[in-house]
Amino acid sequence: MRGQSNETRAGGVRDSLEVPRWLSPERPPPRSFVAVGDQTTAASALSLARAGRGLLYHGGYHGARQLLAAMGRRLKPSRAPAVSTGPSSPERLRAVFREERERARVEHEVLSRLAVPLGQGYRLELRGAPDVRKACTEALGTRALEGVLPLRDLLGMVGAHEWRRRGVLVPALGARVYPWYGVYAPLRGEYVELVARAADAWPVAGKEAIDVGTGTGVLAFLLARRGATVVATDAEPQAVDCARENAARLGLSGSVLVRLADLYPGHPADLVVANPPWLPGEAHGPLERAVYDPGGAVLESLVQGLPAALREGGEAWLVVSDLAERLGLRPSGHIERLATRAGLVPAGALFAPASHPRARDRADPLHEARAAEVVRLFRLLRG
Repeated sequence: MRGQSNETRAGGVRDSLEVPRWLSPERPPPRSFVAVGDQTTAASALSLARAGRGLLYHGGYHGARQLLAAMGRRLKPSRAPAVSTGPSSPERLRAVFREERERARVEHEVLSRLAVPLGQGYRLELRGAPDVRKACTEALGTRALEGVLPLRDLLGMVGAHEWRRRGVLVPALGARVYPWYGVYAPLRGEYVELVARAADAWPVAGKEAIDVGTGTGVLAFLLARRGATVVATDAEPQAVDCARENAARLGLSGSVLVRLADLYPGHPADLVVANPPWLPGEAHGPLERAVYDPGGAVLESLVQGLPAALREGGEAWLVVSDLAERLGLRPSGHIERLATRAGLVPAGALFAPASHPRARDRADPLHEARAAEVVRLFRLLRG
């Protein structure tokens, strides 16, 4: 890589004189780079990354992954399984949540400064490197520019490529969907199961529906298979293309129209279904925008827009976890109050206990709240 000096510093680090082309679609480049390699220690690399320096790795692919893992271990606090001394207050859980989010932010920023070189055609220029060209093309497009990419981004692209190749089985749909890089995968099944139960309780056949924030399109496909015609919206172009491809795979392109839109498509429907971000908080990267909603703004805009998005007599199914309430991030009854303020009538709810692995991880500092988490589907009627 151009711009390197031959001066080797302690810890296997060499000064770099030139900032290479930065290929990450998710974060801005560091202001300066140093060259690191197989002899670089995790302590030295972490010190430089904490100071804001970009680390451009030269050497073996296995060594690069080992260095990233070692840096990550140094950033993570040691945790012992939580010992229950009685229920924690919402104030304490809120403080723990904020500490964990700050730790995640620092980890995300610092570890993303370890970058690897990509040559023409997205060829990974490390010894013993796998062929990542297809994974990078799917994530970054066909321009195949030469430059550098955070190793964390690259590993995410490789993982997304495998999901896109093999698909994710969704039992409630009875089919696989194929997530793209940067599109939230339906790995938590509670929200899909709840919408399936709602469609059994309140049939959708013959109705026109809107699926807001469709992602892979899974909820739109579930409704379409039960006889609805659906407009699925998403604000991310990558998600729109992903949902269109999945609709074609399932033979549902005729009943699911996928559109790029911020929330609503601009015309009313009989039914609106949405699984908005569940936790008020800052997102660290595009994927986290499916989970974290700064200030609860998306949730509030979604509910406020429902009267205009629904025909008279229409209804909305809003799927939201109660984890935010358990963590003291949102007051109990907030969603019902938002709905009432918008002129909607709450008309029952469906519930499902959290089933994701973190609900069983006793070493998680938020285990108490996660173990008790309940996912809820609110049915809201427009008069």
